[in-house]
Parts: sequence; structure tokens; C-alpha cells
Amino acid sequence: MLEAIKNRHSVRSFSDKPIEEEKLKEILDAAESAPSAGGLMARTVIAVRKIERKRKLVEASSFQEFIAEAPVVLVFFTQPRESERKYGKIGKRLYCIQDSTISASFAWLEAINQGLGACWIGAFSEAEVKTILKVKQDWRPICIMPIGYEKLCQ
Repeated sequence: MLEAIKNRHSVRSFSDKPIEEEKLKEILDAAESAPSAGGLMARTVIAVRKIERKRKLVEASSFQEFIAEAPVVLVFFTQPRESERKYGKIGKRLYCIQDSTISASFAWLEAINQGLGACWIGAFSEAEVKTILKVKQDWRPICIMPIGYEKLCQ
């Protein structure tokens, strides 16, 4: 684990090599295994593979073109209403965001463990991301994370 933490860096150039399904499953399992306030798991992860959707995410993210290079882009959403039901305003304002960010961190570290690279993107239009991925209006995107094999300089 310490090795994964030390090797983690933001990857902004991806090769076109696809991610093996087993590796993606491990990454998603890691995200799912992250702790959450009250065990609510008031979060959702959407894996985006279609180039059309990735191109739209590029536009929603201030034209960070490398997003579309990655074979898979994970988008982490929080579900504030779920946390609010149990914890009131602090659940809606804080706990749900913490839950999603921990989940994204676990996914990133597992991507590194699987020999892949990733980048945490926080600059995006929440409204556009929700429209692109057709999620419930009360969900909030917390992080966009392109994942793939790092393209090494020639």
C-alpha cells in the first residue's frame, strides 16, 4: 500500500491500450469498499467508456483533452439527500462529500496497484456533468477520474 501511495501521481497522457475487465473490477470494488458515514454508501460511481460521452466530459471540464484519451473515466457522485435523511444538514453538507472523496481515493490507489495511472479532476461544470450522465438532479459530481495505462514519453 505504501508503494502505491508513493507512486501515485497525476497522469494526463494515456495510451490507447484498454483496461482489462478484471483490473477495472478491482478498482470499482476498492471504491465500493471505502467507509461511509453510518454505512449509508450515499455515493455512486459511473464508468464512462463511450467516446462521445468522454468528449462531452472534456467540454464540461474546461477542455481538459486528456480525459477523452483514457479508456475509462470514472465519475464519482455524492447523494446528499441520503446523508441528510440520517444526519441532517451536516450529512448533506459534509458527510456525503467525505464519503465520495474517500471512495475516489481508494479507486485511485487501486488503479496504481493495478499498474494504471489516473488523475483527479475537480474543475468541471456540475450541471453539465449531471446532464451528460443523466443522473438525478440532487446528486452532485465530486470527481472525474480518467484511468488507463500511462503514455510514456518517447
